Amino acid sequence: MSSSPTRNLMLPAALAAVLIAAAPFTASAKDIVVHMKNQGAEGAMVFEPSFVKAAPGDVIHFMPTDPSHNAETMPTMLPAGVTPMKGGMNKEAVITVTKAGLYGIKCMPHYSMGMVALIQVGKVTPADVAAAKAVKLPPFAAKRMNAALAKVK
Repeated sequence: MSSSPTRNLMLPAALAAVLIAAAPFTASAKDIVVHMKNQGAEGAMVFEPSFVKAAPGDVIHFMPTDPSHNAETMPTMLPAGVTPMKGGMNKEAVITVTKAGLYGIKCMPHYSMGMVALIQVGKVTPADVAAAKAVKLPPFAAKRMNAALAKVK
């Protein structure tokens, strides 16, 4: 049983069309770097930037610019169904954000000193912001988180 020449040309053309259509989705994901610092523009013990706006599929890299830091998600400030992330001390921590919502991040050793960050993924609702504001944080962490929440749009 032999194939016609037209049929043999259709399969590669269809495959090429699928690959071209999928290209914008795979190429659109961004890598975003956040530095973990002892001293930064907002004071001591900070993530820079402390507020990140991302899209689903983006990859956030938390880089230990200075020693004695980690990055981990706050379980009380994470979209439902998202797997928590906990980076090791003095190691890069990576999270691929998959769902729209607010992702709270902390450095555990410096959490009480206000070392927190906020990732906004996609569009969020006023209810998302209200829920994040209701999370109990240490006083200095709450002050910095509220400043980050004021940037959510």
